[in-house]
Amino acid sequence: MASTKLKKRILFLALFATGLSGIVAEYCFATLSTYFIGDSVKQWSIIISFMLFSMGLGSRITKSFDGNVFKLFIYTEFALSILVSFSAVTTYYLATQVEYISIYIYSMAILTGMLIGMELPLAMRLNEDFQSLKLNVANILEKDYYGSLIGGLFFVFIGLPYLGLSHTPFILGFINLMVAILLLFIFKNKLKKKEKNTLYSAAGFIVVLLIIGTIFSNKIILYGEQTKYKDKIVFQEQSIYQKIVVTKWKKDYWLYLNDNLQFSTFDEPLYHEVLVHPIMQILNKPRNILILGGGDGCAARELLKYPSINKITLVDLDKKLTDLFINEPELTKINNNSLTNSKVQIINTDGFKYVSETQDFFDLIIIDLPDPRNVELARLYSKEFYELCRLKLTPNGGLITQAGSPYYTPYAYKCIEQTMNQANFSVLPIHNQVLSMGEWGWILGTKASLSKDEMINRLGNFDEAIIPTKWLNASSMSLITSFGKDFYSKTKLDSLETNQISNPVLYHYYNKGNWDIY
Repeated sequence: MASTKLKKRILFLALFATGLSGIVAEYCFATLSTYFIGDSVKQWSIIISFMLFSMGLGSRITKSFDGNVFKLFIYTEFALSILVSFSAVTTYYLATQVEYISIYIYSMAILTGMLIGMELPLAMRLNEDFQSLKLNVANILEKDYYGSLIGGLFFVFIGLPYLGLSHTPFILGFINLMVAILLLFIFKNKLKKKEKNTLYSAAGFIVVLLIIGTIFSNKIILYGEQTKYKDKIVFQEQSIYQKIVVTKWKKDYWLYLNDNLQFSTFDEPLYHEVLVHPIMQILNKPRNILILGGGDGCAARELLKYPSINKITLVDLDKKLTDLFINEPELTKINNNSLTNSKVQIINTDGFKYVSETQDFFDLIIIDLPDPRNVELARLYSKEFYELCRLKLTPNGGLITQAGSPYYTPYAYKCIEQTMNQANFSVLPIHNQVLSMGEWGWILGTKASLSKDEMINRLGNFDEAIIPTKWLNASSMSLITSFGKDFYSKTKLDSLETNQISNPVLYHYYNKGNWDIY
C-alpha cells in the first residue's frame, strides 16, 4: 500500500498535470473560436471569460456533493479526457453540417470550464487527510498554477506549431486520463470492489476511444477543412502564427491564410504587378527594397525584373510560409524561384519589430500583408508604423501598401489613405479588378512632396517592352488611378478617424465592410 507521503506527492503531480491540461484546453477553444468565427481578440476574450465563469460554476457544484469525493474526481477526469480530446474534430465536422458553429464552440467551452472548475475543490477535499487547511490550499493552488505555466509554453512552442489542433487536444485527453488511472491505483482503498471494476472498465474503454480518435483525427479534420474550400486541398499546415492552406484546381493554386484568400495563380499578376510597378515608376530607380510580408515571393519576382535593384530584404513573420514557397517545386514556379535569388534576403520576424530596430535605410518599402481584420494586423497599418517607415526611407523614397477593397471595405480603404497622409506621405490611391478577390486597392506614398498629378504623369512612362508583364501596360497605368463617386458609402468618409496603436479603429472599419455582397 502506498505511503501517505507518496499519495500526497502523486496528488500534487496530478494537480500539476490537470493545471497544464486545463490552460491548454482554454487556448485550444480560443484558437478554434478564432478560426471559425474570426476576430482573435474578441474570441479569445469571450472564450477565456466564459471558461473562467463556468469554472466558478463548477466549483459551486461541488459544494452540494457529499458522496464519495474521490469517485467524483475520477469521473470528472474521465469526462474531461473525452470532451477535450474530441473538441477539435467534432468542431471541424459539425462546421460542415450546421450554420451556427459558434453555439457549439461556446457550449463546449462552458461545459469544459465547469469540469475544470470542479477539479481544485475536489482535490482540496482529497488532500484534507494529509495537510492542514493553510498548507492544503497553498500547495494545491501552487501545483495547479505551475502546471498552467508549463501548459501555456507547451501550447505556444509545441502544441500548436507541431501537433496542431488535430493532436494537441488528444494529448490533453490522455493527460487527464492518465491522472485518473494513476489515482485509481494509488487511492483504490477509497472504492468498493464493484466501483473499482466499473472505473477500470471505463478507463479501458476511454483509452481505446482516444487511440481511435488520435488515428483518425487528421482525416476528420481534413474532411472538415475540405468542405470549406471548393477546390482540392494539396497542402495544409498549422504554424505557430496561422493556418496555411493551398488548394488546386486544374493547373492553378490558391493560397489561404487562416481561411482567407491571399492570391490565386489564375489572376495573381492583376494584384502583384499593380503592387510593384506603379511605385517603381514614380520613384527614381530604387535600389534597396524592403518587403514586409510577401512570403509567397511574387512581389520579389516582379522587383527582380529591374536590373537596377541591388538588394531586396523580405521580412515575413512565418518561416513555414517562406519555406513552403522556397521548397515546393510547384510553388517555386509561381515566384520564379525569387526567394532563392542572391539579391533576396529573407528575415523571419515581426515587421513592426524589424522596422523599429533596423539601422538600414530603404528606397522603397512594399507592405504586402494580410487585411487588417484584427488588432494585431491593424498596428501594421497605423500612423505610428507609417511614421517609422518614413524614418527608414531615403529622401526620395516611397511606400506602397495593399489596402483591401475600395468598394467592399470603403471605410477601411479610406482610413488607410488618411492614416498615411497623417504620417506625412504624399499619397495616391490606386485600384484594380482582381478576378478572384474582387475590386482591390492599394495606397502608395512618397516621402518627397509630389502632387497626385505629378505621380500620375510618371505612371505614363511605363514601358512593358522594357519591363515584361502579363497584364499591366501604359494605358492601364492611367486607369488604375481613376475612381468614380463614393456612391457605395453609407456615411460621410470625411468623418473617419486615423488609425493609431492607441486607437485601433481600422479593424472595426474593415469588419463592417460589405463582403456579403461579394
